[in-house]
Amino acid sequence: MHSKALFTASTLALVSLFAGSVWAEPLVYNQVSLNAEVSTEVARDRMHVTLYTESQDKDPAQLAATTTRTLNAALEQARKVDNIAISLGNRNSYPTYDKEGQHIISWRERAEVRLESADFSALANLTAELLNTLKVGSLYFSVSEPARKKVEDQLLKDAITAFKTRAQLAAEALGGSSYKIIQLNLNSNSIHQPPFIRPMMMKAERMADAAAAPEIESGTQSINVVADGSIQVQLP
Repeated sequence: MHSKALFTASTLALVSLFAGSVWAEPLVYNQVSLNAEVSTEVARDRMHVTLYTESQDKDPAQLAATTTRTLNAALEQARKVDNIAISLGNRNSYPTYDKEGQHIISWRERAEVRLESADFSALANLTAELLNTLKVGSLYFSVSEPARKKVEDQLLKDAITAFKTRAQLAAEALGGSSYKIIQLNLNSNSIHQPPFIRPMMMKAERMADAAAAPEIESGTQSINVVADGSIQVQLP
């Protein structure tokens, strides 16, 4: 009897402790999920050009040597122009076969040179000069990282302000006087221009025959920031 009383008392104590911990949990009411988005158009301030050389030879060693000479000549010419970032791109060689597909009759090799600059005119003129020995693989524009970061930093502030404005509107619509932010997430993205632009490639290919490089319009890129989260409306 004594043991049973002790067990019952202990059980009641545990139940009481558990119940106390449950009721101690804060109950959250009047939560609202919402989001706000802000965006702006940013001028693309970087120009990217990929040029390539492609040739064929029965002797793979001779083919590689020819490709290397062409690349080295292009790099040497490009280094003479200020403010141009230069790098080598992909380089691939592969065999070509006879009609029966049994024997290798020659080898083809393709190698790229990649150029990037904020000086569109200088890069356009250099591209025109290099078209004497190379071909245009792609030409596109982008927003530089410093410019993107500057815009995104401002958009983050604007997105938070827009979120708070919508939160206040939601609170007032529910008859509340104020609100508390429960959770807030900030995400940024931009709409990229495809890297392969046929009209611009055609312009670039005509540069070699033009007296001067044509006017280049880099266009703009949309950058946006979304603020989404949840609030708790404070009712009177």
